[in-house]
Amino acid sequence: MNREQISEIAHTDHPIKAPLDDDSVRRLLDRGLPRGDERVLDLGCGSGEWLLRALAARPLVRAEGVDISPQGLALAAKAARERGVEDRLTLHETPAEDFRSAHPFDLVLSVGSTHAFGGLLPTLAAAREHLAPGGRVVIGDGFWGRTPSPEAVDMLGEFADLATTVDLIVAEGWTPVEGHVSSRAELDAYEWSNWGSLASWALDHPDDPDSSQVLETAHTRRSEWLRTYRETWGFVTLVLRRTPGR
Repeated sequence: MNREQISEIAHTDHPIKAPLDDDSVRRLLDRGLPRGDERVLDLGCGSGEWLLRALAARPLVRAEGVDISPQGLALAAKAARERGVEDRLTLHETPAEDFRSAHPFDLVLSVGSTHAFGGLLPTLAAAREHLAPGGRVVIGDGFWGRTPSPEAVDMLGEFADLATTVDLIVAEGWTPVEGHVSSRAELDAYEWSNWGSLASWALDHPDDPDSSQVLETAHTRRSEWLRTYRETWGFVTLVLRRTPGR
């Protein structure tokens, strides 16, 4: 079973692929879509949950999603049909960094997918290229809440602390107009759901040739979270606007 398949199973009960609950997602979308008739782009949309929620709540919004996962895009298309929003959603199977559009977007999303561009600041630079005048960006990424162990850095990558993360964003010409730091409850719920969904799938499919691999992955990932990064890693999601003159 490949990484994409494992990811889809892991997110069965937590379709937002980041540690945010439904109320947090709703509030951030409200701030990102103040008019309700915006054109929205998600760079690294996966199964499109942010876009699907925006479209379902706002009948005048139109959206486009970009991802390299055919499985994720197929799930997004299926869900769009089921929710009756498929006529307002366009999906592109292409690397996010290669995507080009003839028109700009009022809101650009990239939550939990900054790795597609090599980090937070390159992601913001890419979002800037797609943003209409007066538009907004919703971006979500990790940070270190406490000094991490070398093992945690090796596992998750290089992050700054929260204040430094925001300073770096501001220095690049962005002004935060809303933000959300995922709570301990959101962080824990995300991890328990992911690895619990994987374990449940393996237990429910004992005769599948991938069952033992999936169960072992669930055990390993849960242990890594509890032992290596639970006490140090955090997640912040920001709504940004361009700073005048920058």
